[in-house]
Parts: sequence; structure tokens; C-alpha cells
Amino acid sequence: MKSNIRMNMMMSVVAAVFGLSVPASAFAVDADAALSLARQNGCLKCHSVEKHKDGPAYRDVAAKYKDKDHADTVKKLIHHITSGEKAKFPDGHEEEHKIIKTQDLAQQTNLIEWILSLPGGTWPEKD
Repeated sequence: MKSNIRMNMMMSVVAAVFGLSVPASAFAVDADAALSLARQNGCLKCHSVEKHKDGPAYRDVAAKYKDKDHADTVKKLIHHITSGEKAKFPDGHEEEHKIIKTQDLAQQTNLIEWILSLPGGTWPEKD
């Protein structure tokens, strides 16, 4: 009985250590849920997956942050969609970025992870 408890504890520790060692980008992204959240929050009014609108294409965002620290990037982009910080527009003016309506960190993270998982992009933009 005691060895069963020890084995279960050992397996729990191994699973926890493995879980912490796997980068966040290795976890499955729910693309449908991310796109649905973007639609519900009006993100696609200013952004598109492939084309630059008032805001950058999501593929360009992914390309811009491709070689950056992943955890820092996720944290930065979650702050961007939840804080109302200023967003710069192509014509030079700034507006407060719309705040995403969900307070669910898992949904916010899924959206950001989906954006960062997109291939391609044209970053940096040419002047």
C-alpha cells in the first residue's frame, strides 16, 4: 500500500516537472475558440489574419515576435489586449486599444497563442 502511494506521488512529481519544462507554445491551441473570441470582441474590425488593416495582420504579429522570448511576448500581448494602452495607427495617430471583454486568462492566452502560432507574415513592413 505504501509503495503504491509513493509511486503515485513520484508520478505526480514527474508529471509536474515535465509540465513545467514544456514551453507554452507546445500546448494545443484552440484556433476555433480564438477566432470566435476575436470576432466577438470586434478584433477583426482593425485586424485580419493575412492583411494589414488599421492594425497589423495577425501573421505579421506572429512574424514580429517569432524570435522573441515566448513567455515575455505572451505577457506583453495579453497586457496589450487587456489594458487599453495606446495603439499606433499607420497615419501616426494613437488611440486606446479596445479591451477584450473576457477576464478569463485561459481564453486570453489561447487567443495570443493562436496569433503567435500563425505562419508567414510580412514583418517588418517596408516603408
